[in-house]
Amino acid sequence: MSKRERPVPSAKSKPKPAASGASLLGVGLDNTDGHKRLTTGDKFVLVGGSAETHERMAETTIKTFEELKRRDKHLETVDPRELADILHKSTPR
Repeated sequence: MSKRERPVPSAKSKPKPAASGASLLGVGLDNTDGHKRLTTGDKFVLVGGSAETHERMAETTIKTFEELKRRDKHLETVDPRELADILHKSTPR
C-alpha cells in the first residue's frame, strides 16, 4: 500500500463513547394528524403526540429543568421521587 492508500476505518472499528448522565424521554401517543413532532435538548427528547400534548411535554420539561436549577440539583443526582414530584408540579393543568 502506498502512502496515499490508507484503509478507511469502518464505523465498527471505532468504539462509540458511552452515554453519560441522565436524560428525560417524553413520548406522546395521541397524534392523529400524521405530523411528526420531535423536540430535543441537552438532557431530553420529546417525541410524538398531538400539538397540544407535545406543547405540554415541552412546557413540563422546561419548568422541570428550571426548578432543578432553582434547587441547585442535577438530573443525574436528584432523587427519583423528588424528580417525580417536580415533574408533577411542573405539568400544566
